[in-house]
Amino acid sequence: MSRIRVLLADDHALLRDGLRALLTAEEDLEVVGEAGDGSEALAKARDLAPDVVLLDIHMPGLSGLEATKPLLELRSNLKVLILTMYDNEEYLFQVLRMGASGYVLKRSAAGELVSAIRTVHGGHPYLSPLMTKKLVSEFLSTGGREAGKLRDGLTPREGEILKHIAEGRTNQETADTLCLSIKTVQTHRAHILEKLGLHNQGELIKYAIQKGIIDI
Repeated sequence: MSRIRVLLADDHALLRDGLRALLTAEEDLEVVGEAGDGSEALAKARDLAPDVVLLDIHMPGLSGLEATKPLLELRSNLKVLILTMYDNEEYLFQVLRMGASGYVLKRSAAGELVSAIRTVHGGHPYLSPLMTKKLVSEFLSTGGREAGKLRDGLTPREGEILKHIAEGRTNQETADTLCLSIKTVQTHRAHILEKLGLHNQGELIKYAIQKGIIDI
C-alpha cells in the first residue's frame, strides 16, 4: 500500500512531536520531514517530495500564508493543509484563495487531522466542522445580506467592521463587540479605507448607505 507522505511545518517542536506520533500510528501515513518556518518548509518540500504539507499560518520568517503559493508551485499534485489556532474567516479565505486544500483548527486536530489529510490527498477540500459552523452561523445571522452587498475586495470581517464604523461606533466599542483588540480594529479600518479609496468616516458612511449595508 502506498503511503501518504506528510511534511510537518510548525514553529513549535513539541507540537510537531505530538503530530508525528498521531500520524505515524496510521498505516497509510508517513511523516517524511519537519520544518520550523516557511522557508524551511519550502526547502524540505523540494528535497522530500511530500504529498501533503501540514502548514501553520504564523511562523517566524516566511509565514504559512506566504509559503502556501510557492509550495503549490513546486508540484501540481502537492496539497497544502493549514493547521492553525485561528478560527478566523479572514485567514480561511486568504489561504483558500492561495490554493490551500483544507483548514483544520489545532484544538480539534486530534479528532480531525488524519481524516483531513486523507481527504485533501484524495483531491477534495476539507474544512474543520467548527469553521463550517461558524461561517454558517454568521451567514444566517445576517440573512446572507453582507455576502451580496460587499464589493471592492473587502473580507467578511472588514465588512463587519465597516458596518460598525458606519453606525457610529467607536473603535473601542467595535473591538469589544467583536472580541478584537483595538489595534486590530484600527488596522482593519485603515485597510478598508485603502481598499475603497476613501479618506474619512463620512465617506465610509456614504459607501455603507449606497451598498445597503446600513439604513438611513
